[in-house]
Amino acid sequence: MSMIKVKNLVKTYDGVNVVDGVSFEVKKGEIFGILGPNGAGKTTTLEMLETLRPIDGGSAVIDGIDVTKKPSDIKRIIGVQPQSPAFQDKTKLREVIELFAAAYGEKVDPYEFLRDVELEGKANSFVEQLSGGQKQRLSITTALVHGPKVFFLDEPTTGLDPQARRNLWDLIEKIRDRGVSVILTTHYMDEAEILCDRIAIMDNGKIIALDTPKNLISALVSRGFKKKRQIEEATLEDVFIDLTGKALRD
Repeated sequence: MSMIKVKNLVKTYDGVNVVDGVSFEVKKGEIFGILGPNGAGKTTTLEMLETLRPIDGGSAVIDGIDVTKKPSDIKRIIGVQPQSPAFQDKTKLREVIELFAAAYGEKVDPYEFLRDVELEGKANSFVEQLSGGQKQRLSITTALVHGPKVFFLDEPTTGLDPQARRNLWDLIEKIRDRGVSVILTTHYMDEAEILCDRIAIMDNGKIIALDTPKNLISALVSRGFKKKRQIEEATLEDVFIDLTGKALRD
């Protein structure tokens, strides 16, 4: 079942198509990654699907709802975690959850949501007391208070330490396992390879490849690509995690 259908999507600035005829589908309960260099059109594509920018051409449908025709309906079924989450510093975490839930007309148990992201112990702390990783986790849970069907994350682990990054990976997979369709952008190729069921690679506003990570890698190898150095059984990040532990640091 396709939760998102994008066909020939276009965004134009000053006569230039920064998103140039992009087409893809995202299944229910799938993690779909959009990769590409800076300026490729990744964030602009997400922002059009999130109704934050008008669509200049083509179409986008989420759960059968036309994004252009019914943006208010779209906002009720999506969650968005931006690159740089911002909250009022002098607000307690439980109050932040209650505030976001109220915006959707929902009444929730803030402790339950904070427990899901291992922040229950910070329920009565102020936002300004959180680390970068904790703010990212808070941002994720505020985007889920209304039970969205689709969840957008734009470079969610940028600047996080290895423990926080891997914890966030686990959290994203748990969200996917609930049947939520997840679309994310990232500059970390290992992150995309581990998390994403399928990947679209963008450049100059176009999708130049779309497949599973395994198939994309196999296609490269079949074209004769060979690494110059031996593939190790572990990475430096694995060493770091093994020595310092997986536990999150406050």
